[in-house]
Amino acid sequence: MHRYIFQFLYLVFIIVFLASCGARRKGSSAVRPRTEIGTSGKKIPTDASDARYKSLSGSKMENYADILGVSVRELDNKALYQFIDNWMGSPHRLGGTQKSGIDCSGFVGILYQEVYRKNLPRTSRDMGDNVKRKYEDKLKEGDLIFFSFGGRNIDHVGVYLHNNKFVHVSTRKGVIISDMKDSWYYKYFVRCGTPKI
Repeated sequence: MHRYIFQFLYLVFIIVFLASCGARRKGSSAVRPRTEIGTSGKKIPTDASDARYKSLSGSKMENYADILGVSVRELDNKALYQFIDNWMGSPHRLGGTQKSGIDCSGFVGILYQEVYRKNLPRTSRDMGDNVKRKYEDKLKEGDLIFFSFGGRNIDHVGVYLHNNKFVHVSTRKGVIISDMKDSWYYKYFVRCGTPKI
């Protein structure tokens, strides 16, 4: 009896996860406002081209360097880490494109718009169809990595950072940095590469 309950719950989890990133959504946009209201009530810039948006404190950069196992000097794309820092912990929401709730492909699309000034397709599956494929040992910061939790089709995407670490949106933990070689992720890993844009 317990076995059937476990199988049912696992099936429900897979269906929800597949729907989160692989499905097409009407009316969803990866554009977010240029300003948000900060805790002080002031509008703060969210555009990665703004100099204030790019500046992370030294201690925060050291923290990211520690997480990724590199020196601070290797983290030369400050806009990328400021973006990640601004979104860290934002919860998962199917079809979401805001800090109050976002899915994996929405997050990656916004990251690419704001940090790299490039537009990606909306779904993880379409992103996976539009990359110049690479071997894992050739991955560079900013490349995309894809997973298939449901079987055949790509249904999850993240952005590669350093030393097998990638940033993505977990259905349970929201925006986090994970290790692609972790057994949970690696067994579902299917592809990686640089967007053809």
